[in-house]
Amino acid sequence: MSKIMRLTLFKIPEPAHIEEAIAKYSTMTKDAVKDGKPYILNAAASRPYDDPRAKGYTLVARTVFPSKADMDYYDTECAAHQELKAMLKGKVVDGPPLTVFMDMPESA
Repeated sequence: MSKIMRLTLFKIPEPAHIEEAIAKYSTMTKDAVKDGKPYILNAAASRPYDDPRAKGYTLVARTVFPSKADMDYYDTECAAHQELKAMLKGKVVDGPPLTVFMDMPESA
């Protein structure tokens, strides 16, 4: 079973809200627990370069999960992810974030 790499792109106009999200993602590997244990392998967020190719996205989050089942748990049951979503509610513009995920190459 391969690891899952997930990228989530947000359009958050306020710099202070972007910094809040970056700080929250930086603690996600210890805050997010499943069966009483941390389960996210890696989580980080940063600002993309201010470039027309960014299409208005102001924050990119990268999260690595041990499996697709763990990512599904994150989406449906994880209390830390629910806190993150509550923190960002009303701060993200132009619809929901863009989320893509893929098998993570063994070499990454």
